[in-house]
Amino acid sequence: MKSKTRLDNQTAIVTGSSSGIGKACAIALGQAGANVVVNYAGNSRGAEAAVYEIEAAGGKAIAVKADVSKEDQVRDMFKTAIDTYGTVDILINNAGLQKDASFIDMTLDDWNFVLGVNLTGQFLCAREAAREFLRRGPRPEMSVALGKIICMSSVHELIPWAGHVNYAASKGGVMLFMKSIAQELGEHKIRVNSIAPGAIRTPINRMAWETPEAEQELLKLIPYGRIGETEDIGNLAVWLASDESDYIHGQTIIMDGGMALYPGFRENG
Repeated sequence: MKSKTRLDNQTAIVTGSSSGIGKACAIALGQAGANVVVNYAGNSRGAEAAVYEIEAAGGKAIAVKADVSKEDQVRDMFKTAIDTYGTVDILINNAGLQKDASFIDMTLDDWNFVLGVNLTGQFLCAREAAREFLRRGPRPEMSVALGKIICMSSVHELIPWAGHVNYAASKGGVMLFMKSIAQELGEHKIRVNSIAPGAIRTPINRMAWETPEAEQELLKLIPYGRIGETEDIGNLAVWLASDESDYIHGQTIIMDGGMALYPGFRENG
């Protein structure tokens, strides 16, 4: 009997998977047996490295360039995935970025740039995925669900973040976007959930952990006492995409070592 955590012959699109969390998710899904579409916007070398690692372990993967904030490019990416592998079963809506500034200095371009990728990009990709799931119909030999959408959020869907209001707003938006489409799509057996990472060791936050001093300062915010690794998120993504988590729907799973516990209050505030 096939393990419920195996994803053999299912096809996954992982947006923004040329580095960091997205790359770890793509590799983990490939190791679980999925065909993986490694999406990137500019880092072709990182995308090809992810493809190579998946293929070296016996999996199947292709790299596809697409800016997820552009509707035509999202549609082309899904068409490439379907032409190559027949359909799409899993979407990891991971692509995201930061453009930080104090609120009074933040430009409209800063705001639109982050919201365009982090929120509009999730809308465009999830909509395309849901359309493909409904077009294709059930594949009970592959999965109990018609399809799976996993949105990459952040602890900052809960925790305010001064100096990063565009990013925090985008992640707050992801939370209610995910829940709203889960409410709407559940009757079709399309499962929708989010992962909300805390401090993960990725290039985007290198300054926060690169030196021993910076790491110790960061660890003050993490009751569990370690910085997360990208593989932690990849392992959770595989489980959420599998039938083992079939009754989880419309939920954000926070993976943060306890950062959302507001550790500043440990000593009575």
